[in-house]
Amino acid sequence: MIAMSASWEKIRGNRALVVSAVILIVTAAAAMIGPLISPHDYLSTNFEEMLRAPTMADMRIFGTDDLGRDLFVRTMLGIRVTLIVAIIASIVSLVIGVAYGAIAGYFGGRVDAVMMRLVDTLYAMPFIFFVILLMVVFERNFLLIFVAIGAINWLDMARIVRGQTLSLREREFVDAARLTGVSSARIIARHIAPNLAGVVVVYVTLTIPQAILVESFLSFLGLGIQEPQTSLGALVDAGVNQIERASWTLLIPATLLAMILLCFNFLGDGLRDLLDARQTR
Repeated sequence: MIAMSASWEKIRGNRALVVSAVILIVTAAAAMIGPLISPHDYLSTNFEEMLRAPTMADMRIFGTDDLGRDLFVRTMLGIRVTLIVAIIASIVSLVIGVAYGAIAGYFGGRVDAVMMRLVDTLYAMPFIFFVILLMVVFERNFLLIFVAIGAINWLDMARIVRGQTLSLREREFVDAARLTGVSSARIIARHIAPNLAGVVVVYVTLTIPQAILVESFLSFLGLGIQEPQTSLGALVDAGVNQIERASWTLLIPATLLAMILLCFNFLGDGLRDLLDARQTR
């Protein structure tokens, strides 16, 4: 209880971490609740109200886009999609990276060498070429974005987990498990993986911004989320085309995207500082 209380005190003492967490929670809640209380939907067009400036009249608080669709509802939907894609892609990279890195680090030797050379080979592949290839083979699919982003992000995760596992496998509790006849798979699952939790959680919070940037970049190029769905990256792309006539169509989603990225970065940095402080005690 004392240790937990001390941890909470450190978390509350890190203002950047706390403020970032609060902003992310409020933003996610607004993205879920906002479209429900708005009298508009994300799909209906109104050509008489194209590029209407933000106003409280008729609840057009973010204005409308070039098709007369309500930008507030579409922005909230874009936040949902962006966060969902980023979080699920990070989970995909987490599962693949932890399993791959833990196996490579635990067995070491030739197994480690072969597995890490494969990682190096995948690093050399042009990401955009890989995504375009997936699009051609499987056509444009919402789930394909998870696969494409997760297929890149797990490489960094695997390297970090592998390095931690190389250290953990020499610990006494792992030697004791080997001597008692515990299988390698069970040692990795029951003894190695739980001790990687702190590092993995911190790294996941840092990979989420990377996934958001990749998704936004793909949507900006027209390779990501497709109409009538949208994401913050797709909204920024649409706003760029209207910057001279309706600057709010770019500034609003771009500002929210930057805010979310900053908050996740501050959150990851704060958790990393807490982990470093805990390890040096």
